[in-house]
Amino acid sequence: MALSSDEIERYARHLVLAEIGGPGQAWLKAARVLVIGAGGLGAPLIQYLAAAGIGTIGLVDDDTVSLSNLQRQVIHGTPDLGRPKVESAAEAVARLNPHIAVVPHPIRIDPDNAVDLIARYDLVADGSDNFATRYAVSDACFHARRPLVTAALGRFDGTLTTIRAHEARPDGTPNPSYRCLFPNPPPPGSVPACAEAGVLGALAGVMGSLMAMEVIRAVTDFGEPLVGRLLMVDARSMRFETLHYGWDPENPLSGTGASAE
Repeated sequence: MALSSDEIERYARHLVLAEIGGPGQAWLKAARVLVIGAGGLGAPLIQYLAAAGIGTIGLVDDDTVSLSNLQRQVIHGTPDLGRPKVESAAEAVARLNPHIAVVPHPIRIDPDNAVDLIARYDLVADGSDNFATRYAVSDACFHARRPLVTAALGRFDGTLTTIRAHEARPDGTPNPSYRCLFPNPPPPGSVPACAEAGVLGALAGVMGSLMAMEVIRAVTDFGEPLVGRLLMVDARSMRFETLHYGWDPENPLSGTGASAE
C-alpha cells in the first residue's frame, strides 16, 4: 500500500527504522487487527496501534464508560460517561489518526460468535478481563488460524504472551496454545474481580503498550515475539521475568487427542 505525503511525515520515525521502513509501514497500513476490550489494557493498546498506522482496528466491547474506569482507561474522558466504549474509543482514534478505519463491535464475544468475527481480521489482541472470554478467544484464534496477543492484569502485576498455536516450530513441534499454558480456568470466585481487588492504573498503561509492541512486531516481523514465552511484570519491585512454556500433547485444543474441526 502506497503512503500519502501526510502519512510519510506522520510515520517518519518508523520509516527511518531499518527493521520497519517503508515496507513495514505499508504492512501496518494493510493490517486488520481485532482488539478485544476497550478498557484498561485496550485503551493504551488502541491508541498506540492507531498512532503506529494499523489500517483497520476492530473494537469489541459491550460496556459503557463509567467514572471508575477513568483511573486507567485513558482513551475515554469525563465527557464520555455513559457512552458505549467502542464509540468513545473510535472517536479518540479519529482525533489521533484520521487514516485509521475503526470497526465497532458493541457485543460480548463468546464461543458462538468468536470464530466468525476473528476470521475477518489478520490478528487478535485480547485485553479482556475474564477467563471465559480469554478461552473463547484463544480457542477461536486456533480454529481461525490467527495469531493472538493476550495479556492480563492483577493488582500490581501483569502477564503477556503471543499465541501462534496454528503454526509449528522449525523442528515440526506445534507451537503451544493458551491451554498449554493455562489448561483450565480457575474455579469461579477464586480470582477477585478488579472492582474487589483493585488495580494500579499506570500498570494497565505499561501492559497495554507492551501488547501494542507485540502486535506491531507480528505485523512487521522485527525481533523475537513472545511465542512460547510468558512475560511477567511485577510493579511492586519493577521486575520483568520470562517463563518459557511449550506444547502440551495432552492439551484438549491442539494435543494429540484433540478432535479435528
